[in-house]
Amino acid sequence: MTSGNSPNQLPERMSAVEITEPGGPEVLQIAMRPVPRPGPGEVLVKVSHAGVNRPDCLQRRGIYPPPPGASDIPGLEIAGEVILLGEGVDPGELGKNVCALVSGGGYAEYCLARPEHCLPVADGMDMAEAAALPETMFTVWHNVFQRGYARDGEMLLVHGGTSGIGTTAIKLAKLFSLDVIATSGSDDKCAAALATGADHAINYKTEDFSARVLEITEGRGCDLILDMVAGDYTQRNLDCLAEDGRLVVIAVQGGMQSDINMAKLMVKRHTVTGSTMRARSHVFKGLVADELFREVWPLVEQGDLRPLMDRTFPLEDAAAAHARMEAGEHVGKIVLAIASG
Repeated sequence: MTSGNSPNQLPERMSAVEITEPGGPEVLQIAMRPVPRPGPGEVLVKVSHAGVNRPDCLQRRGIYPPPPGASDIPGLEIAGEVILLGEGVDPGELGKNVCALVSGGGYAEYCLARPEHCLPVADGMDMAEAAALPETMFTVWHNVFQRGYARDGEMLLVHGGTSGIGTTAIKLAKLFSLDVIATSGSDDKCAAALATGADHAINYKTEDFSARVLEITEGRGCDLILDMVAGDYTQRNLDCLAEDGRLVVIAVQGGMQSDINMAKLMVKRHTVTGSTMRARSHVFKGLVADELFREVWPLVEQGDLRPLMDRTFPLEDAAAAHARMEAGEHVGKIVLAIASG
């Protein structure tokens, strides 16, 4: 191992958030855990901030377990300083401020990451903003641009337009010359989606989003849909999807089963796809990170792309952060501030 200080100078234990049992936000409790040591090809990050994401809430409820070998501590994205290197890692990684996509362990003072899943923290970006980037950037880039084949001038429909994923999708899509329709659950959230950059916003509680999309597009439909609902949204999505349109599903908040009209799908040559990120291979995530670094990170470094921030909670208030996310009150990203010694 390589460290700016001797590994023996690291504390033996750290504060971390444990899921004491499956359940509501109250099951998140601060506990003392051993500080992990990096294995071959890993780095240890002293965490400044960690992003809060809906998969964390699903893990807490016991329905989205970590993949084999991942930490049982929740948290899929972090920002902080690389302080210890595992065998085979380039010595130049030591001391870098990075944000990283991780498979777990983010709600803690120290977290293991892989250097190929780390991206540099841009000058002038605070660490809370940096921690809000990886999970949504990896997810949106892969699903909208790689799986969804988004192209200049197309119309993208984003459900959950004020979520962390939704606001990131809006911002990225506008920077890459797409038109965007967003759905949200209140007039205030529709206004927030428009302020984020959406061209149109639909209150799905007061309007039929599918009919409204067709109205906005003069009957043509949208080219691409980023959906986190599934369930009975699926056919409604397909009904407002243009010929040769693509539906990309990234979550199933509305249910895991969908009934669809296959004849309509064939006539309009629709593509339905979807993905999850957490269990994908290290190599795959590294390839996504490489493309983000080339295509997106210049926009981050120039200040043209920043996450929309909702609220920062201290680590010990992780339960309150989860409660806010599950209440649907947030607009943008929720993060935890880690007070590491």
